[in-house]
Amino acid sequence: MAEEHLDVLTKSGHKTGISKPRGDVHRDGDYHRAVHMWIFAENTQQLLLQRRADCKDSWPGLWDISSAGHISAGDSSLVTARRELQEELGIVLPKDAFEMIFIFLQECVINDGKYIKNEFNDVYLVTTLDPIPLEAFTLQESEVSAVKYISYEEYRSLLAEEDPDYVPYDVNGQYGRLFDIIEQRYKENTVARSSALQKQLRRYASVSLNAELTGVTDADREALVLLVKAAKIMDEIFNLQVWYSNPVLRDWLKEHADASELDKLKWMYYVINKSPWSCLDEDEAFLTTADSAIKLLPEATQQVTGWKGLEYRAAFPMLKPPGANFYPPDMDKKEFELWKDSLTKDKQDATGFFNVIKRHSEFGLESFLSNDTADVTNRFVDSTHDLCIVPFSQEYNPFLKKAAELLCKAGDLTSSSSLKRLLHSKANAFLSNDYYDSDIAWMELDSKLDVTIGPYETYEDALFGYKATFEAFIGVRDDKATAQLKLFGDNLRNLEQNLPMDSMYKSEDVIAAPIRVIQLLYNAGDVKGPQTVAFNLPNDERIVNDRGTSMVMLKNVSEAKFKHILQPISDVCITKEQQELVDFESFFTHTICHECCHGIGPHTITLPNGQESTVRLELQELHSALEEAKADIVGLWALRFLICQDLLSKSLLKSMYISFLAGCFRSVRFGLQEAHGKGQALQFNWLYDKGAFILHPDETFSVDFSRVEGAVESLSREILTIQAKGDKEAANLLLQKYGKMTQPLKIALQKLEKIQVPVDIAPIFPIANNILE
Repeated sequence: MAEEHLDVLTKSGHKTGISKPRGDVHRDGDYHRAVHMWIFAENTQQLLLQRRADCKDSWPGLWDISSAGHISAGDSSLVTARRELQEELGIVLPKDAFEMIFIFLQECVINDGKYIKNEFNDVYLVTTLDPIPLEAFTLQESEVSAVKYISYEEYRSLLAEEDPDYVPYDVNGQYGRLFDIIEQRYKENTVARSSALQKQLRRYASVSLNAELTGVTDADREALVLLVKAAKIMDEIFNLQVWYSNPVLRDWLKEHADASELDKLKWMYYVINKSPWSCLDEDEAFLTTADSAIKLLPEATQQVTGWKGLEYRAAFPMLKPPGANFYPPDMDKKEFELWKDSLTKDKQDATGFFNVIKRHSEFGLESFLSNDTADVTNRFVDSTHDLCIVPFSQEYNPFLKKAAELLCKAGDLTSSSSLKRLLHSKANAFLSNDYYDSDIAWMELDSKLDVTIGPYETYEDALFGYKATFEAFIGVRDDKATAQLKLFGDNLRNLEQNLPMDSMYKSEDVIAAPIRVIQLLYNAGDVKGPQTVAFNLPNDERIVNDRGTSMVMLKNVSEAKFKHILQPISDVCITKEQQELVDFESFFTHTICHECCHGIGPHTITLPNGQESTVRLELQELHSALEEAKADIVGLWALRFLICQDLLSKSLLKSMYISFLAGCFRSVRFGLQEAHGKGQALQFNWLYDKGAFILHPDETFSVDFSRVEGAVESLSREILTIQAKGDKEAANLLLQKYGKMTQPLKIALQKLEKIQVPVDIAPIFPIANNILE
């Protein structure tokens, strides 16, 4: 049998592109990867240990980790963890049982210098409810001679005392995190935790959003019922897109919400965030796997008389995965790029909006774990590139099929021909995975009932910003407000030609973005945490280049935010002399201009080497934050330009800057992990640095009108030029320097914290809720 080969890593843990036989790796002291799997029994607070077989070449006969193994060359971490657990202990577990808790670098020399261990270990925790009966294990004799359970505290003490019967780990170093994590989870103060969740919930003002259905035909009212039900399905898909064990966590929290006050608070805060990570706290987890769903797997081990089978907690990581559930959780950017570069016809699909990336080996592993050896060997055919593309229409088929049926029925009912076309084409798109025609139909929608549904935004993909999440917005068009906004669409081309950047980067083909103002009836899917006041779609560069974009403004959401958040912020953070200049008209007009400005500036670009590309592809994970900052700051520039052209009232000139300053503090409170928050920090810090924003001794702020115009124009030029060049390095430097929490921002946020101004709204939709009930 050929000796196992391992990937050789650099000392910092990156692949060198070289693989060597396992024996040579340990002889030469090469850095390499392995997995550690710990099985922890929650009810007894015990860890499972295995005794290493006497024939092992390292620490024979000593008690060690529940299960462990090298990651073979070309293999992945999670697939290896699942396979090793099955091979060594006879336990077959799905991927949602494994929680990656940290990476541990083990550097040591044993066997008189003949065995050098320089190993990066991905440490996984499997949390079971009760200990697994010892007779349920099937031990691999060549690896494991015995297993036992021991309390985690006793095990920590034995390691601290360097007991010779146990493989040594430094519990005061990196490996101590295992015990710290367990202790923090199970020795929590329930009262303190409830108090913390209550404080987090208070940051959202609960607001009921109603809309007049006057003017909506009876046929459209019937269609509305089906549309709300279809929109609800977007929640199901989005939950799955966030993380693969997220849906079962949601169901569990809902089912147990009445068990205690703490359980109720967990559920309430989960509903706002749609995940266990808090949007307003840099995506810090407010739940742990110990709060998660309990799942029963009778077939996971050998059956034991009188034992119903293994019960485990559906795991999720403490750190929110940057690739969400769009990519394998153990895939890094380097692996993706190498695979993408190896593709020919599918290269564009790899970076496309409407698919997920999976592993061939994961499909093969399912066969292996179910003892179907027919295609087990397939995973060894080509270990160079393990990734593959799965379209949304396949990945989310049961959900999309149901949603398509509802949209078709609603399309048959509606009295609006353009809405009929949209709903039928969107239903087709859900099943075909081709969204082009349906996005064109959405842009041309001219209906009292306004519907946006499908995969659009890419914020959740923090790894690359490629993959789109599903969302839905249903509203009633505000005809009067919509008519007033024609000015912005009519002047889009004029704005493009006057943008503060070199003429060589300006587009001749800007198409005016149609603007629709709606009163929101319901939203679903990717609408977690802070609520959007507008959106500018589609994001598909093919359509942006051919047809431009279209914009939807949510007026009742804007009004709620101004009343409950921006006005109170202004009262505390803006100098008294300038407070009266903060008004809803300025706030709403800048929001409109922000969305318009997504449609101008660089999109499809030519790189210095002459290659055609897009800003999104070149800036990757930095694109969202920089694009939001561009739309904001160029929006301010554009308002001044339109005022100077006598197209807007001069009364806006000062109020728009003051309202923008107050709005900075509103958006930064979303957190700097969020694209809008990071983009806003960049703008505030730049304008403060240029003297356009002033901090006074009484800790209030004002705008210096003599400097603000120049500062706005210089930042607009900086961002637009970075985008035009596709210069990721420059984007990174700009965001690192300015997209951070500075002392002036901290001062403002502390004041708002003290008087507990809400950070955002949590909308309630009475009309839609009646339909869903």
